[in-house]
Amino acid sequence: MTEADRVFSKFPDFIKEYIYSHGWSELREIQLEAARVIFETDKNLLLSSSTASGKTEAAFFPIISDLIDHPSESKSVSVLYIAPLKALINDQFFRLDEVLDMSGIPLTHWHGDVSSSHKNKLIKNPCGILQITPESLESMLINRYNDIPRLFSALRYVVIDEIHCMIGSDRGSQVLCQLSRLGRIIGYHPRRVGLSATLGSADVAARWLEAGSHRETEIPLTKPAGLKWRLGFEHFYIQNPNEEQSSSPNAVTGAYADKGGRARLDPGYEYLYDAAKGKKALVFSNSREETEYVTATLRQIAKHRGEKDIFMIHHGNLSTSLREDAEMKMKDDNLREVVTCATVTMELGIDIGKLDRVLQIDAPTSVSSFLQRLGRSGRRGTPPEMIMLFREDTPLPNATLPELIPWDLLRGIAIIELYSSERFIEPPRIKQMPMSLAFQQTLSTLAAAGELSPKELANRVLSLPPFANLAKEDYRELLLSMVNSDFLELTEEKGLIIGLAGERIINSFKFYAVFKDSEDYTVRQDSEEIGTITNTPPVGDRFALAGRVWEVKEIDIARKLIFVKAVEGKMEVSWPGDGGEIHTKILLAMKDVLFNNKEYKFLGENAKQRLFNARQIAKKAKMDENMLVYLGGQSYVLFPWLGTCSFRTLRRFLNKYSDELGISDIQGQGCSYITFKSSETFAKTFLFNIRNILDRDGLNTEQLMDPSECPVYDKYDEFIPPDLLRRAYAKDRLMKDELFLRFE
Repeated sequence: MTEADRVFSKFPDFIKEYIYSHGWSELREIQLEAARVIFETDKNLLLSSSTASGKTEAAFFPIISDLIDHPSESKSVSVLYIAPLKALINDQFFRLDEVLDMSGIPLTHWHGDVSSSHKNKLIKNPCGILQITPESLESMLINRYNDIPRLFSALRYVVIDEIHCMIGSDRGSQVLCQLSRLGRIIGYHPRRVGLSATLGSADVAARWLEAGSHRETEIPLTKPAGLKWRLGFEHFYIQNPNEEQSSSPNAVTGAYADKGGRARLDPGYEYLYDAAKGKKALVFSNSREETEYVTATLRQIAKHRGEKDIFMIHHGNLSTSLREDAEMKMKDDNLREVVTCATVTMELGIDIGKLDRVLQIDAPTSVSSFLQRLGRSGRRGTPPEMIMLFREDTPLPNATLPELIPWDLLRGIAIIELYSSERFIEPPRIKQMPMSLAFQQTLSTLAAAGELSPKELANRVLSLPPFANLAKEDYRELLLSMVNSDFLELTEEKGLIIGLAGERIINSFKFYAVFKDSEDYTVRQDSEEIGTITNTPPVGDRFALAGRVWEVKEIDIARKLIFVKAVEGKMEVSWPGDGGEIHTKILLAMKDVLFNNKEYKFLGENAKQRLFNARQIAKKAKMDENMLVYLGGQSYVLFPWLGTCSFRTLRRFLNKYSDELGISDIQGQGCSYITFKSSETFAKTFLFNIRNILDRDGLNTEQLMDPSECPVYDKYDEFIPPDLLRRAYAKDRLMKDELFLRFE
């Protein structure tokens, strides 16, 4: 009997029937390995393989088989499935609906959009599989604390989906806290199963998954799939729409910007429009602002050409109904022409059926994000396909050297090269001092337990895996601050309870989320909810949302409502947020792309020419020989080729030692370059002096912090003592090791 036959024989008849009915000729390697771990060990399981490789079936076929073969003797949830998005929860079991129905195992959704009556059914009769978000699980641990032992008394498995976006984030650390608290309540730790398509370090992910579980994690080793992609990169300047920027058709799209190569509105966006025309496609942007603008522009082009508006939009500030409408239309096999412009909300594992093409505006910030987005297409036997579009302002006559380099184009090429040559994916960086999370988990633990002594509270919180490196003295400082600020209250019996300020925080539904939110206003057109915006325009002003323009008719400040009417036009919009961090290996790969002579077959004519010109400029400036380049007068530019974290550290280092280095007016751009003013004398010894200072003083990142700083980044940082915030910033947002390597 082969291994496949042996595994297959252990499945119940309804799973075998499911496999037969779906025309599967064999089980994939990852499915065989997952079944082996589930059936033959009691270890945790980490499954990492490409999108659409069958991870969900690989995990749940043996889990369901185990539930059927060994039914629980007590009423309890058997499987807890945790996912980062409501949409993913709503969607994930769509393809397993049939097998779950045949198994008789009930499935319960639990998140903010689910009705109380649906949740109450589970409370009264706990059983089967529970799908939940981290925020709803946090709420359950507080508000259903006394029900937890009954609900989860026979819990066997915890499945965590898309763990790559959990590891290293406060949200992922929150999940580890929740699982540890849950295990403490029920008296044991169930097996954990982690699922991901893009893991930068399987070992780091395995350690993260098993943290606090008292179980080892097994990572099935499977043969890496061969790369078969269809890629196309093209570049356009923005200000010259009449210039012939598309002299030949793109290798992937076969399309010109327009007949004769001339664009009528915007050369880049018209190229994008033609690339998506007649397709079922996703258009990814790196921000909500860009997503809004590109959606409005594509609709404008459709109207200009007298063609059908097939463009949808999907991001976190849209109403649930608009997001679900986009998802449903993407899944509808009867619709062959629909384009959704999206942010990261469409990046994760929602099954949207067979896509013809993925398009990307500018380069993603990470290899992981590129793979997730590329994996949205090519899901049913066809190779994944992506077109990356780069638009930039035409350089002014007085543009400086660094402004002449196409940094986004270099990053896009570097990402492709890194993964195709090394299979590199960014490893996660785990926080050492997650102070905002410590504040939240302190309130959450105390809200659930009632009253605890300071010692017991500290023991409970510091024993949670994310706080393994948090010093007792630092946590004591946090507790004293929380008492002094009335978040906690000391009772006459010397116990701690939630204080008045703490009550105000935990009584809001926003408390359950550890990610930063904003005070948004809900936008309505009559009875229809459009979405939310952060900044409130005055009555009569206009703003963009959902790919359209709205005029403000009325503002209800008390209820945070804005009533609008639709108007013609196109506008830009902004939300708070940052662009994410870029790994140093990407910057080094960008350097290699700029200075090698390699030709990339996926580049369109414009992109090839843009790269050629940039290489000529860089070589003339001797950027390949010198990290420091003279710009004229007293101006210099430094190209350190460092990722975001190390680049941030270097900027602080230069500011701290600016007098000794003889530099001033220090300016940074992303993590691409740093400009400053200096005299010729200091500039000649600039790099040598940096090395001397590093050798002389070392590099204590805490000393790079100004004593008056209060770096507020995470949700509850505003309530953390400034000294703790500075130490946390120095540990978790600065990195010194790469500076020593760069300035050897």
